[in-house]
This record gives sequence, C-alpha cells and structure tokens, in this order.
Amino acid sequence: MLLLLSSCRFQNKILSMNLKDGQVRSFKRKDGHRVVVSMSDKRAKNDAKNRTSGLKRLEKRLGAGKLTKSNINNRGYNKYLSMDGEIKISIDYDKFNADAAWDGIKAYITNSRLPLKTIVSNYHNLWFIERAFRMNKTDLRIRPIYHRLRNRIEGHICICFTAYTILLELERRLKKAEATISLNQAREMTNNIYSITYTLPETKEERTTVLKMSSEQQLLVEIAQK
Repeated sequence: MLLLLSSCRFQNKILSMNLKDGQVRSFKRKDGHRVVVSMSDKRAKNDAKNRTSGLKRLEKRLGAGKLTKSNINNRGYNKYLSMDGEIKISIDYDKFNADAAWDGIKAYITNSRLPLKTIVSNYHNLWFIERAFRMNKTDLRIRPIYHRLRNRIEGHICICFTAYTILLELERRLKKAEATISLNQAREMTNNIYSITYTLPETKEERTTVLKMSSEQQLLVEIAQK
C-alpha cells in the first residue's frame, strides 16, 4: 500500500470505492490535484504476505523481550505496537487487521491530465528511472564532478549519458540473444580482453591483434557486434 493521504476523510473515501482487481478511480482535492487510486489482487496478496511476515517478526522480538519503549513509533511494522501502562509492550492486532482493507490499494497525487491508467502505468516505470540514476552515479561515476567550466561539466555529463545509452543497448542485445550474461559480468569480461599492437619490420605497418578470448568473452563480442 502507498498511502499518501493522512486525512481520515480521504482514507474513508478511498475505501468506500470498493475497487476490484485492475480498476482505477480518481477524485479531486481542493488544491486541484487529482488523487488516482488503483487496485491489484496480485499486489494485495503481496501486501498481505509482507504484513504477516512483519507481524511474525514483531511477535518473535516481543517474545524474546527485545522490544522497548523506543520501538513505539510509526516506522514500518512498528506501528502495530502499543504500550500498556509504562513498561508493557504489546501488539495491536486490531490495527493489524484493519490494515488488511488497504491490501492491493495504491494512491497517487498528481496534477497531470493524463488518463488514469496511463498515470498508474507511468508510475510502474519509476524503477527504471531510479536505476538510471543509480547506474550513472555508481557505475558510470557521473558524480562527483571536479570541473568548473560549463563546457567541461556538460562534456562530462554527455560522456556519462552516452556510456549509459551504450549499456542499455548492450542490455537489449543480451536480452534479445537470451544470454545469461549480466551487465556487471560483461564489464568484468571486457576488462580482461587484451590485445597486442606490433609493427611489421618490412613495411613498418602497425597492426593490432586481439589475444585469445574465453568462450564467454567470444560470445559477448559476437552479441555486441550484431
């Protein structure tokens, strides 16, 4: 469940929709933004599974006496904890069961005028955007930037995004070839591909020859060249 609405009025309005699997509804807030609500049976099963697992972990910690007053907060599944008196910590099962009504429901606040299902579909692509930032930041080291001049900063960013585009294209080709090679494995393989450059004594012509590669390296080269 992605609950972006703390108001009880909004929560009751969402639950009163009684959405079925695949249905999407919306309503407007006073600020003009739309609240888009979707329901998925698959997500509901996953939400219920995660919530039950979280409860079991709490029960285990409670039985081991590892829960204290400091654990009473709204972080994660700690929201199901309650304090009786000053020292006794217990689990609020009524609150746990009440949360079952939200299984499978996601709510989004947006000012977009796109169709409802398009908004939900676009949100599902968020992981791809987050992965792009992660790859550029860690794998391609787009940051930190040590340049000061604008053209050098733009050049640095351009090189990183070009490299990112090449990685995506390689990933597409690997997937198309149904290869089991990951991008990380491909990077390791290319780091271990060596070549030798030599000059012919008679013609002074310079030639470069790639040294013998492993079968996996050879497969990677063939896929990349397609």
